[in-house]
Amino acid sequence: METRVLTAPGLGSSGPLHWQSIWEQEPGIIRIEQRNWHAPVCADWVAQIEAAVAAAGPQVVVVAHSLACIALVHWAAQTKLRIRGALLVAPADAERPAFPPEAKGFAPIPLQPLLFKSIVVASTNDSYTTLERTRFFADAWDSRFVNAGPKGHINADSGLGEWPEGQKLLKELLLDWHTL
Repeated sequence: METRVLTAPGLGSSGPLHWQSIWEQEPGIIRIEQRNWHAPVCADWVAQIEAAVAAAGPQVVVVAHSLACIALVHWAAQTKLRIRGALLVAPADAERPAFPPEAKGFAPIPLQPLLFKSIVVASTNDSYTTLERTRFFADAWDSRFVNAGPKGHINADSGLGEWPEGQKLLKELLLDWHTL
């Protein structure tokens, strides 16, 4: 059975220079589209994740960035579907005081262990959360934690291009699937 990769961009989506958009140029990597990228409602984003995972099947890994990480853990807390794994990159702290008011329903953030293999990637200078808070999320979600160093929000502004370090983490998840 073919393993598929779904990307899940955060608030505002991922533009052409974002590593997610670059990865999507590869066959088998598909973006989970949202109806509203700029004033998201968590329940709507969760419904889109549900539909995309249902269409892709259980042999899928989701590569989420920023606010989509939070949507994915909300999805995981309520779905009956299964996935093989997730790469959760720079999860935005939806409980912080400066969280964008146009994004609704993302707090409180679910803190139960995820029922699939997961890796959480954090930056030491992310403006949307702290390294300590991201480590807290990783621990609560029973995820492997990776400190990527000073990479900002690990987005297009970080100038990562194809982001080889992220590709390596994705490959680790994909290789783990084939050994299960």
